[in-house]
Amino acid sequence: MRIEDLDPPREMPGAREQIPKTLEQFGFEWDGPVILQSQRLDIYRDYLHTLEAKGSVYRCQCSRKQLQQRSGGNIYDGYCRQHPPADKTAAAYRCICEDRTFNFDDRIQGVQQYYLPKCSGDFVLFRKDGLFAYQMAVVIDDELQQISHVVRGHDLLDETPRQQQLQQHLTFRELQYAHIPVANNIAGQKLSKQNLAEAITPSQASALLWQALSFLGQQPDADLQKESATTLLQWGIKHWNIDAVPKTDAILWQG
Repeated sequence: MRIEDLDPPREMPGAREQIPKTLEQFGFEWDGPVILQSQRLDIYRDYLHTLEAKGSVYRCQCSRKQLQQRSGGNIYDGYCRQHPPADKTAAAYRCICEDRTFNFDDRIQGVQQYYLPKCSGDFVLFRKDGLFAYQMAVVIDDELQQISHVVRGHDLLDETPRQQQLQQHLTFRELQYAHIPVANNIAGQKLSKQNLAEAITPSQASALLWQALSFLGQQPDADLQKESATTLLQWGIKHWNIDAVPKTDAILWQG
């Protein structure tokens, strides 16, 4: 298990302790100790120095306001790549995107193609406020933890080519990806704490796991709703069919 706690201002009090407890109540198990990204900053910093030595990153002092004034959008225009900051004040580090198309065959959503310079431009790995970006930490940890398959929500599909670019800069292994549809409310918003979605209730673990399996197209027997969370997970493992997962970005959650 890996807890991605790199952004202290957004971290909810007690979440670090509550996450493992909740997963246990839903029948999940994990190998080895729980890894906290907040305790791995020296590792990320070493890899950032490696990227800097290879010329794969550069310092950037541009603000969002400056980018909006120059290009009118969120795609980075490469200004600091062409005009390196002269002073040594606080700066972000951006990953250089190669001038080519990235392709990958998502195991659920099918073949994907991205041309990063037009999708996002050079993206941030280390923020000006001194925090490492999600992209930096997750790519390094996937490699060091020997992750081979990544299964996550469709809302992270667009992050995949950026991670592939960084993997190649660091000569890391290629991973296999599968992006499941996210659960939306009736207003079309992803169920999340940001959108005030109701928290899951561990006492309803079996019912919720049954609904999740149904949501993912696995067609669990109705009688399984009465079984334990562990039994439901064992059924899901035995009968899992990735081809049955809906090939769409989002589905209305009716649980």
